[in-house]
Amino acid sequence: MRASEWAKREGLNVQTVWKWCREGRMPVPFEKTSTGIILIHDPKYERNEAKAPSGRTVCYARVSSGDQKDDLQRQADRLKAFAIGMGVEHPEVVKETGSGMNERRRKLNRLLADPTVGTIIVEHRDRLARMNAGLIESALSAQGRRVVVVDDTELDDDLVRDMTEVLTSFCARLYGRRVAKHKAQAAMKAADDA
Repeated sequence: MRASEWAKREGLNVQTVWKWCREGRMPVPFEKTSTGIILIHDPKYERNEAKAPSGRTVCYARVSSGDQKDDLQRQADRLKAFAIGMGVEHPEVVKETGSGMNERRRKLNRLLADPTVGTIIVEHRDRLARMNAGLIESALSAQGRRVVVVDDTELDDDLVRDMTEVLTSFCARLYGRRVAKHKAQAAMKAADDA
């Protein structure tokens, strides 16, 4: 529902709700559309409203590496509890390990391609995709489907870790080539001197 409608139901000023959204202090999940409209996903109202897309509700949990398996299970449990709070009787949970920087995530690709999935619930927007998550949301919305983000605040530590990994990979490639080039030049010089 729109922020103004939620504020009215809660007995709050809409300006206060907008401020909470800007500051990341909303007590319930919300999303900001590409046109700037703030949509509030309050489980106590969404449970009672039949405006949810038809189809299955799937909780999508993702971590970047295999050493985060405990985090993956905790994330999946939180998503399932949230879905039950929204009124979903038997939410499906899909867990995946893979980078959010590329499109090589088979389980997410299957969910996006499956028209029977009406709602995808993720804990953070970056669990869906590191970049251009809004494009995925817009495409699903055009099909009458939606993405519900439980916590719309950014996770800087995880993002910094991923960026560091990307930069390290690029640097290793760059400096590795340079070292190989220098070694080849030294070998050629040694052969010429002999």
